[in-house]
Amino acid sequence: MTIKVFGHKAPDTDSTGSPIIWAWYLSEIKGTPAEAKLLGEPNTEAAFVLERWNLDKPEIIDAAGAGDPCVVVDTNNPDELPADINDCDLLQIIDHHKLTGGIQTKSPIDITMRPLACTATLMYDLMGEDAAKMPEAIKGAMLSCILSDTMEFRSPTTTDTDRELAEKLAADLGVTIADYAGEMFAAKSDISEFSDAELIRMDSKINEVDGVKFRVSVLETTAPHVPLDRKDSIMETMKAVCQEDGVDHVLFFVIDILKEEATLLIPNDVVKGVAEKSFGATVEGDSVILPGILSRKKQIIPNLKV
Repeated sequence: MTIKVFGHKAPDTDSTGSPIIWAWYLSEIKGTPAEAKLLGEPNTEAAFVLERWNLDKPEIIDAAGAGDPCVVVDTNNPDELPADINDCDLLQIIDHHKLTGGIQTKSPIDITMRPLACTATLMYDLMGEDAAKMPEAIKGAMLSCILSDTMEFRSPTTTDTDRELAEKLAADLGVTIADYAGEMFAAKSDISEFSDAELIRMDSKINEVDGVKFRVSVLETTAPHVPLDRKDSIMETMKAVCQEDGVDHVLFFVIDILKEEATLLIPNDVVKGVAEKSFGATVEGDSVILPGILSRKKQIIPNLKV
């Protein structure tokens, strides 16, 4: 039976590319039939990467499938996975996030979690000598995942391992990192076709702090004025998103990749308090700039206070 390989909902570049990479490895190297899947439409950057490297968009699924063999990558959080994740035959988890808990398996499985900036970097290590067999398209996907998750090495999650692998892949592919990353970020910054609700959910994770449930959303861009011009309607839409998604508040961070800062929208007093207690900010008005804040995983979620 073919193994389904998928990442988290609202797939970004790493959760689009890493399933493709690992499905290739399982099928072509290990001789175990596997197919990459997605839990939603890829974001604009991920869609660009698929086209750039002539990769087929994986099938979008909304269920793991009871008894079906699955591999989960780039997450271990049940809230980011299909509702039936505990009913599938989960074989493996490959991730670089904190351990969340909540997934139950039918038997012992293979779990690899390492403090790297990108799941694809971890996969390269797991492949060992077989990594040399990667075709150009798989190398392109891997390079794209690393540059996306590290924001071209600007993110504090970046490790020497991530950087060195990206430089090696770029040399193999004949790609200039700065130029290619610029193309990726330009694609990511094109949000013209997305509704406010889609922007809020596009790159977000649900996190609970002292009994308060937040949808923590980030929008990484080289053109922050574009989403910020829509901040009034985005903040109004937050109310509906909270009700529909069963969360108390939305924390919406617009990450300026080039200036290396975040702007947090302030729709109410609770979020204002979060900004002040979590980041030492002084809030005046409906937004606040947070210098140096780039990483949800390392700088935002671990510091949240209510």
